[in-house]
Amino acid sequence: MSTPLTADRLLKALKDEGLTVVQVGNWRTHNRNHKGPWGPVNGVMIHHTVTQGTAHTVELCRAGHSALPGPLCHGVIDKAGTVHLIASGRANHAGLGDDDVLRAVIAEKRLPADNEANTDGNRHFYGFECVNLGDGRDPWPAEQVEAIARAAAGICRAHGWGAASVIGHSEWQPGKVDPRGPIGAPDGPALTMARIRARVEQLLDDDKPTTPSTPSKPKPKPKPYAPPAFPKGLAPGRKAPSARGLQRALKAAGFMSKGIPEADSYGPATQTAVARFHQAHPAYRAAGLHYDPAIGPRGWAALHTVAYGKKK
Repeated sequence: MSTPLTADRLLKALKDEGLTVVQVGNWRTHNRNHKGPWGPVNGVMIHHTVTQGTAHTVELCRAGHSALPGPLCHGVIDKAGTVHLIASGRANHAGLGDDDVLRAVIAEKRLPADNEANTDGNRHFYGFECVNLGDGRDPWPAEQVEAIARAAAGICRAHGWGAASVIGHSEWQPGKVDPRGPIGAPDGPALTMARIRARVEQLLDDDKPTTPSTPSKPKPKPKPYAPPAFPKGLAPGRKAPSARGLQRALKAAGFMSKGIPEADSYGPATQTAVARFHQAHPAYRAAGLHYDPAIGPRGWAALHTVAYGKKK
């Protein structure tokens, strides 16, 4: 058993399922609560309207008629799949039904045949009237069928119910046949509550948001490693510019022992390490420079890429 959703939570539950929702007039306070209790709520009931046209149907369900005052449901689902909210609270949609069916809904078990009319369904069920002539020939567009399942799933999700909490009027009250008719075309498959509940179950089993996700922005490609500028004038035997940066790169690349102290001087140890780098570099071997102890701008860039490029 559950406390009925507030108007705000009902609206959010439907929108969170990706539905297009129209709020009609004073729907937040439009109800029949003065005629009987609203809640505890136990399920969602689906009806067909036996009408044509969205505007006419919405107004009829909102206002009702002399024999049955409105609201006649909580929401009207039109042929395009839009949900028109017309009430929050008790509504005249379910009438008297079978208490055995109510107990099965609460327990989320297989429904028994409805053969009694002894229990107030308006108290226990959210109701959706769906635009359809109800003659068994008027087709149900796929968009409308999907909206029915999503509206039911949204309420079930908000209450923590399963798909077995969704029933048709025909399963509640003896003599009722709604909803019925073919899906998509006059010769299409029949709309059944089993089909609707199967889709509700799929939606409830889906942990991902049902609303379309916003495509994420592609991550920028990492910039290629750019070595520092070659110190002009760096040459064997000199102390300026300092050879410390060259020595650190040679150590990082594995051509100079890390135990050799760094110094400004481009001395013999640095020259030997540079020659080792040239010996290991195919381009320098091919050019006959594989024993060259001096390093120029291209060698400097190649050494730094070997030493640091893969870490960037």
